[in-house]
Amino acid sequence: MPNRIRSLSGDDIISIFQKFGFTLSFSKGSHCKLSRVINGEKQVIVVPRHPSVAKGTIKSIYRKSTPYLGVEKLKPLFYMD
Repeated sequence: MPNRIRSLSGDDIISIFQKFGFTLSFSKGSHCKLSRVINGEKQVIVVPRHPSVAKGTIKSIYRKSTPYLGVEKLKPLFYMD
């Protein structure tokens, strides 16, 4: 059976990225921007701060963040076995 995406809130997603050194750099309305600088490269991820984030949005955040952190670190946090 294929892996299923977890149901996550915006705050859940924010706390996942904060574990990897991202900090809240900007917030406006219901969206916030998390960023960190690694080897002179600024890495930015935008996360909606909703109580329930749509599965497609979670997948998009996952895909956009894997170049920064790698599949092996993120997959267990975003997908169920």
